[in-house]
Amino acid sequence: QVQLVESGGGLVQPGGSLRLSCAASGIIFSIYTMAWYRQAPGKQRELVAAITGGARTNYADSVKGRFTISRENAKNTVYLQMNSLELEDTAVYFCYAEQPAWRQNYWGQGTQVTVAS
Repeated sequence: QVQLVESGGGLVQPGGSLRLSCAASGIIFSIYTMAWYRQAPGKQRELVAAITGGARTNYADSVKGRFTISRENAKNTVYLQMNSLELEDTAVYFCYAEQPAWRQNYWGQGTQVTVAS
């Protein structure tokens, strides 16, 4: 059974930092592309950042220079370091795992990030 379990969300003031973690089980983690998506109230889910098995990364323009995605294959975990948080970063953040060659993809349950003063 595949599980993606996010943690690290919470309430933070503008300009603050948070680190999200996503622990995966039930998949061969190292060969999956891992990503973070977010969904704000009334908006569509959007890609925030992704990292391939080979550690290539890409970011949404809105978070470039502020967020960093990384992975630790030995721990089956992907991270999202979020710095200089803005009000507009408030959303539920979802972990996503994809292996296109096998047509497999999975979602976590999400973790709430609220940026407010």
